[in-house]
Amino acid sequence: PEQLISDGGVVYAEALWDHVTMDDQELGFKAGDVIEVVDATNKEWWWGRILDSEGWFPASFVRLRVNQDEPMVEFMSQVPPGASMDLLLGPGLPCKEQMRTNVINEIMSTERDYIKHLKDICEGYIKQCRKRTDMFTEEQLRTIFGNIEDIYRFHRKFLKGLEKKFNKDTPHRSEIGCCFLEHQTDFQIYSEYCNNHPNACVQISKLMKINKYVFFFEACRLLQRMIDISLDGFLLTPVQKICKYPLQLAELLKYTNPQHRDYKDVEAALNAMKNVARLINERKRRLENIDKIAHWQSSIEDWEGEDVLSRSSDLIFSGELTKVSQPQSKNQQRMFFLFDHQLVYCKKDLLRRDILYYKGRMMMDQMEVMDVEDGKEKFFNVSVKNAVKLRSLSGDEVHLLCAKKPEQKQRWLRAFQDERKQVQHDRDMGFSLTDVQKKQAMVNACKNHLSGKPKAVTRPYYDFLLGQKHPSLPTALPQQQVFMLAEPKRKASTFWHNIGRLTPFKK
Repeated sequence: PEQLISDGGVVYAEALWDHVTMDDQELGFKAGDVIEVVDATNKEWWWGRILDSEGWFPASFVRLRVNQDEPMVEFMSQVPPGASMDLLLGPGLPCKEQMRTNVINEIMSTERDYIKHLKDICEGYIKQCRKRTDMFTEEQLRTIFGNIEDIYRFHRKFLKGLEKKFNKDTPHRSEIGCCFLEHQTDFQIYSEYCNNHPNACVQISKLMKINKYVFFFEACRLLQRMIDISLDGFLLTPVQKICKYPLQLAELLKYTNPQHRDYKDVEAALNAMKNVARLINERKRRLENIDKIAHWQSSIEDWEGEDVLSRSSDLIFSGELTKVSQPQSKNQQRMFFLFDHQLVYCKKDLLRRDILYYKGRMMMDQMEVMDVEDGKEKFFNVSVKNAVKLRSLSGDEVHLLCAKKPEQKQRWLRAFQDERKQVQHDRDMGFSLTDVQKKQAMVNACKNHLSGKPKAVTRPYYDFLLGQKHPSLPTALPQQQVFMLAEPKRKASTFWHNIGRLTPFKK
C-alpha cells in the first residue's frame, strides 16, 4: 500500500475485526468499516482515517480493498443521468468486469501464497521436528500442528482445479465457483484443525519457556527462509483462511452478472463455504460442551456404567417427569436428561434438593417414542395424562413417562425428534469425539470436583492470545471473530439454560 500512497493514490482497507481502543492516538473501528490508509511505512501499525477521525491501527486487523476505486459515491453524484459507465471510465473493461477481474486475481494470488505458506510449515517446521525425537514426541507434534499436512495435501489438489478454470487472458470470464462446490466436503477438515488450535497454542507457550525450543523454532524459520513471524502466527493462518473464503466469494458474487455462466455456481459456493464455517462453529461448541457434561456427571452420586461421553456429546433437553416402569409399580418422580443417543434419569435427594442420584438410562438408538392419548393405558393398565411411551425395538423394555402439563409433553416430543435429527446429522457430517478428548474432559472434571470448584477450561488459550504482541495474532483479537463470520447470530446453546435450573453446579 505504501507504493500506492507515494504514487498519490488513495488506498482503502476493510476491517476484518473490531479494533477497540482507549488511546486517543489510535483509530477505533468495527469489522466491515472502510478505512482510508494514509501512511503504511510501518509494517505493523498503519495511520488511517475514517470520516473526521485519524489514528494508528494494527495492519493485521484489516485487508486491502480488492478494488481501490469502489468508494465512488461522490464521483457518481456528478455523473449526468443516462451517461454510460464504460464511456466515463475510458478505454478498457467495463467497470463490473474489471472489478470481477480484480477479485478473481486476488483469489488466485492468495491461494498460491497460502500453498507456499503451508509448504513452509510442513517442510520448514514439521520435517525438522520429526528429526529431533529427543525434543518432540509424535503426539506433541500432532497437538502443535494438528492435521495441517492433510490441509496442505488438499490445497495442492484444490489449487490445480482453480488453475484449470482460471482464464489467464480474460480473468473475468473464469468459472471457479464449481471448484469450491466440488470440494465443499473436503473443506470440513478445517474443523479438526480449528478445534485443535487452542491446544496447539497452549503447547507452544509451554515450549517457548524453554530456550532450546525458542532457538530451534527460530533456526527452522531461518533455514526455510520464512518471513519474520513466530510459529504461533504461522499456525493461525489456516483459521483465518477458512473464514476468508465466504468474504471473497461474497465479493465475487457482487461483481458477477446474473447472466454470467459462473453466477449460479458462485452463489452455491458462497452458501457452501458459509455452511463449512457454521459446521466449524458447531463442532467448536460441541467440544466446549463435553467439559460441561463431564463436570455434570462428576456431580451425580452413585454413578454406574459407562460415562455419558462414551456415546454422547450434547445435552438436548432436560426436565422432571413421572416414570411408570411396569404394571402396578408406584409412580416415581425423576429428573430426565436427554443427550444424543441416551436418556439418563436421576432421583433428587429428599433433604438436599441439589443432590442427584443416578437411577438408570435408556439407549435411544434402540427405542421408539410413542404419543399416548389421555385415559386408560392398556399395557400398564393405569389412567394417564400427558404421557409418552418409550418401547425398545426388541419389545422387552417399556417405559411410560408423564409430564405435568400438555405443553411440557409437546416439548418432550419435539426434543425426542431433535435427538434423532442430531444423531443423523452427526452421522452425515462424520462428527465424533476422540477417546483422548473424552478422557481429558473426565480427568479435568474429576480434578475440579475434588477441589470443589469448576475451572474455566479454555482460559489458558485466551491468556495466550491476549499475551501475543505479533501482528499476525492481534492482541485484542476476540476469538469468536476468528470462527464467526458476518452471519445472523445463532440461537444460544440451551445447555446452561437446561441444566442451570438444577443445582449440582452450585455445590
